[in-house]
Amino acid sequence: MSGPGQPVRGTFRSLSGFNYRVWASGALVSNVGTWMQRTAQDWLVLTELTHRNATAVGIVMALQFGPMMLLLPLTGFAADHFNRRKMLFVTQAAMGALALGLGVLTLSGLVQLWQVYLFAFLLGCVTAFDSPARQTFVAELVGEEDLSNAVALNSTSFNAGRMIGPAVAGVLIASVGTGWVFLLNAASFAAVLGSLRMLRIHELHHKLKAQRTRGGFVDGFRYVGKRPDLIALLLMLFLIGTFGLNFPIFISTMSVTAFHAGASQYGLLSSTMATGSVTGALLAARRARPRLALLLVSAALFGCACTLAACMPNYVLFGGTLVIIGICTQTFTTSTNSLVQLSTEPAMRGRVVAILLAIALGGTPLGAPIVGWVADHFGPRWALGVGAASGFAAALVGLHYLRKYRNLQVWFDGWRIRASVDSVEAAHAVSSGAPADAVRQKAP
Repeated sequence: MSGPGQPVRGTFRSLSGFNYRVWASGALVSNVGTWMQRTAQDWLVLTELTHRNATAVGIVMALQFGPMMLLLPLTGFAADHFNRRKMLFVTQAAMGALALGLGVLTLSGLVQLWQVYLFAFLLGCVTAFDSPARQTFVAELVGEEDLSNAVALNSTSFNAGRMIGPAVAGVLIASVGTGWVFLLNAASFAAVLGSLRMLRIHELHHKLKAQRTRGGFVDGFRYVGKRPDLIALLLMLFLIGTFGLNFPIFISTMSVTAFHAGASQYGLLSSTMATGSVTGALLAARRARPRLALLLVSAALFGCACTLAACMPNYVLFGGTLVIIGICTQTFTTSTNSLVQLSTEPAMRGRVVAILLAIALGGTPLGAPIVGWVADHFGPRWALGVGAASGFAAALVGLHYLRKYRNLQVWFDGWRIRASVDSVEAAHAVSSGAPADAVRQKAP
């Protein structure tokens, strides 16, 4: 029988390993700096370089995340074939240099909107190579058995930075200006570079590298194309990632336009949402393996939470709904990442994760300008309505997959709603055209 302290130890079990503990420490410092810069960059564009132009913020987001899609043929290949630790040395150092350059320009008073666009695009190019390598490097730090837990703890670290960074950035912007925020972010990269240096190389869980073939990039899409479960997951992620995960636009426009708040209050709203994200990530870390049904429910709740946020009459109540949005968002994104990695062959993982990240972040160039335009012409509350619609649409995609491939059945047991689905093996049999009766089982 589990003791009272066992769930906590289970939640943080990946930290028992030296390599993951060192990596997580450096990443946390860097994550705080990253979120400080994101907040300062959005505020710089929205209030200093334009007159509350949400479309400009959307363009910055599009330029920053667009390269994830444009460079997809190269980034997944690099993550599967090259030494990921060495790749991270290069990408993290380059990201620090870009933050330094933007900080110097801002402090000198020479910064212009086109320069912010350029730095956002360059950062996007570096991040396109960094993200697949960083996501798949986790498996080398902890091994397969703790992969889901480590992915969730990575998300916890990312959102802890999101909780601390914007609040600190808001205070710094109001007191010393945006330029110093960029410089502090540049300095924070020293922490993650130091952690990479300290890792015990002989303790890494090296994975089977993919063989270099001419059609290696295309093989990633062929692999996904044969997996209806991965197609459903990635389509759900595309809908929410493109039209729902535009929080810089949602929060900045609601803060400035609807509630007429200042820089410190804007930063506080971003940090408030991050408290929900940290909660969602910790809850995900407790689960041994996520299920697609969990993604369906979290997507539907995300839609409900965005609808509720759009209706909030004041700053305080809006902040409260952001906590709920943070929990739903993190449950959905963390579970999607874990489920995709755990259900993908190790030799294909880099390319599949690159596709996942390209869909999650590369959809932003499509969605962010649209959401920004809606905020400019119809108001920020309608922009949140677009996010709500994306959550409901994603839930319908998940529901369609469960009904078509996993024989979803729903019934009432007294006042309770019960549901059952077939096993994953049965779903694979159905998708391949083989009889599934031999492997069909009811799963809760």
